[in-house]
Amino acid sequence: MNAEEQLLKTIKVPIVKETREILKHFNLRASHRLGQNFLISEEVVYDIVAAADIKSGEKVLEIGPGIGTLTEALLEAGAKVTAVEIDKKLPAVLKETLKSYDNFTLISGDVLKVDLREIMGDEPYKVVSNLPYYITTPILLNLLEKKLPITKTVTMIQKEVAERITANPGGKDYGALTLAFKYFTDTKIIREVSPKCFYPAPEVISAVIASNVLKEPSVKVKDEELFFKVIKAAFGKRRKTLSNALKSVFGKDISALEKAKIDGKRRGETLSIEEFAILANCMTMERDCNGNREYF
Repeated sequence: MNAEEQLLKTIKVPIVKETREILKHFNLRASHRLGQNFLISEEVVYDIVAAADIKSGEKVLEIGPGIGTLTEALLEAGAKVTAVEIDKKLPAVLKETLKSYDNFTLISGDVLKVDLREIMGDEPYKVVSNLPYYITTPILLNLLEKKLPITKTVTMIQKEVAERITANPGGKDYGALTLAFKYFTDTKIIREVSPKCFYPAPEVISAVIASNVLKEPSVKVKDEELFFKVIKAAFGKRRKTLSNALKSVFGKDISALEKAKIDGKRRGETLSIEEFAILANCMTMERDCNGNREYF
């Protein structure tokens, strides 16, 4: 038996029948307000855990454990799981479904408001989650921007968002979200997931993405805040040329475009992350040479 077969054998999760029985037993319904769609595919659960490459005793943060389907698989794989759940009805369910595990900790609260550094500590950990789609982007960006000691994230998200995250320059999906992930991570799509893999079934196709968090950003920038401000400006009005888009935000022509050897008639979607870094660095140098920190 190879390692993958062994992992699959150890994963025992509540699938279709068990999920419905648990919901019925606790008189629960999936909350539309909280974007709840419970995962009921053992194959998808296995693929998520396999992509996370869990080592025995490894710390994992799970956001929105639901009734514990993915959680149990992570625990079976040997992870030490800390889960943050916003739904106040679910702790009683998890206490029952995961009662046989001593490597599980539940935190009740909003992951965007709790202090993850205090909860998880300063040691490296991974994030593995089936995220609620209505708040996917804020959660993922929050995790990256806080520069927590996260080494890898494996998350279920809407396919459309996954395609935006992994897009290449020049396409309609390429934008500020793409560049944020390229800056902080190396991300790839692991698989697509049919609506039939959830209960209740969502109206969209999903995807599992895996992001290896880089030890250092993919490009070197002198002022990270300005770098992302430039990116946001470039994509604020996609039909505008880069020159006009920047002028509408910064209030003047950007002479740094010439220094960066970037044609201002181009549109932001055609620039690589390296070109955005060069432009932002030229703008930073120009600002500093003028001796005015508020120059941009």
